[in-house]
Amino acid sequence: MLELSASDGDAWRMGYAGDTLNTLWALRALLPEARCDYVTAFGDDQFSRRQKDFLDENGISTGASPVIAGARPGLYAITLEGVERSFTYWRADSAARQLASDPAALDKSLSGLRLAYVSGITLAILDEPARRTLLTALAKARADGTIIAFDPNYRARLWASRDYAQQEINAALAVSDIVLPTFPDEQELYGDATPELTMQRVADAGVTEIVVKNGTEDALVLFDGKVSRSPASRADNAVDTTGAGDSFNGGYLTARLSGHNGPEAAGHAHRTAAAVVCVRGALAPFDLLRAAFTGESAAPSAA
Repeated sequence: MLELSASDGDAWRMGYAGDTLNTLWALRALLPEARCDYVTAFGDDQFSRRQKDFLDENGISTGASPVIAGARPGLYAITLEGVERSFTYWRADSAARQLASDPAALDKSLSGLRLAYVSGITLAILDEPARRTLLTALAKARADGTIIAFDPNYRARLWASRDYAQQEINAALAVSDIVLPTFPDEQELYGDATPELTMQRVADAGVTEIVVKNGTEDALVLFDGKVSRSPASRADNAVDTTGAGDSFNGGYLTARLSGHNGPEAAGHAHRTAAAVVCVRGALAPFDLLRAAFTGESAAPSAA
């Protein structure tokens, strides 16, 4: 999506972001030698071309993502109260809604990947046939050896009802290996009273690796059959919390792909998220993310 972030007065800065891109951005920064593909659909307007150029300039390819004639990117604007953010979206005719319009191209994009990551926002913007196509493609990739990671990322306004959202997110849990929910989202969607109940519900769905994020509170980690707590990191100079959870996901998945166990990966993820909130907008500079991930950055401090 196109991202507008407020600066001084009525000035706005345009960038490129979105929950899945924010996660892939962190992966790209932290795994510079890996191939990173952003699987979506693009329009054929000048803003879509700029999006593709931006991705290419930063080492992110687009697989077999289709180009949809007459389509254009979605747009959102970030407004801040202190460091907390709110969003206004314009995405009814976003090209990304057609990412599953060509099932063969989608299968090609997902073929041979070590890891594929998807979010509940992606599920929500697709119509039901396209969502079935996507979940079928993910199940096929998983059967071929791809690890499927999923963040339910519930946004009520994108779904027709809570019951329908539960049904579709549960379907995604059934094809997922790693699930990275955020407790306030899960509480809103399922009525979970505690993060522990969120973890138990997701585990009951058959998922064996789970990290329940909870803002500045400890994360719960289920790994290798054991539950542990991972203390959050605090950024004393935070300016904008946009993209923190997405970057946590990128840090966690990077650490897991690099051989760290779940609790170790959560520590790296917390530091990555703490770095992102120190810049405006969802995408932090690569060098800042790398320094935070490795613990070399002095900006974030342990809570």
